[in-house]
Amino acid sequence: MRSPTGRPPPLRMSHCSSRALTLLSSVFGACGLLLVGIAVSTDYWLYMEEGTVLPQNQTTEVKMALHAGLWRVCFFAGREKGRCVASEYFLEPEINLVTENTENILKTVRTATPFPMVSLFLVFTAFVISNIGHIRPQRTILAFVSGIFFILSGLSLVVGLVLYISSINDEVMNRPSSSEQYFHYRYGGDVLGPDYQFEEGGGSYGVF
Repeated sequence: MRSPTGRPPPLRMSHCSSRALTLLSSVFGACGLLLVGIAVSTDYWLYMEEGTVLPQNQTTEVKMALHAGLWRVCFFAGREKGRCVASEYFLEPEINLVTENTENILKTVRTATPFPMVSLFLVFTAFVISNIGHIRPQRTILAFVSGIFFILSGLSLVVGLVLYISSINDEVMNRPSSSEQYFHYRYGGDVLGPDYQFEEGGGSYGVF
């Protein structure tokens, strides 16, 4: 069945579907850019707490607790409570980190820092290209290129997270066990957030 102009309707539907996918790619990309930017700039990648177990009543006493990001470490319990220091300074002798293993954890996680930064650069580039594609819709190749950048950004972020988590797990496994001391750690929202899903979603919609 043909329209009054003689053109088959599927072409119009295909055009609408293409615009919808491009719009979804931009929306997912904007969310991914916002979440990666927040993750890179904040200090809630990792929480760690160390203390001693009191033998009298089996209660615990916190010696040190901190939350750390890519650039800064903030203490919220212990002798350094309320103090935040830049990552390149957290091995200063004046800062009381309870064990050498904690220092090693904070040192080794820096190997993963370049990957979130590369991811942020790629998702920003993809977002810019995607918006240029909206301004110049006749350049359909721009949507495809932005989709590729979104996918590469997500992959770079995943590699960084894998290195980050594996380096921490390796150091935790090497910690000496003691009945008089305890150590707890957990990952924050910057690690467990949906950044990767938004980036890959934006890439998928842009490519297809």
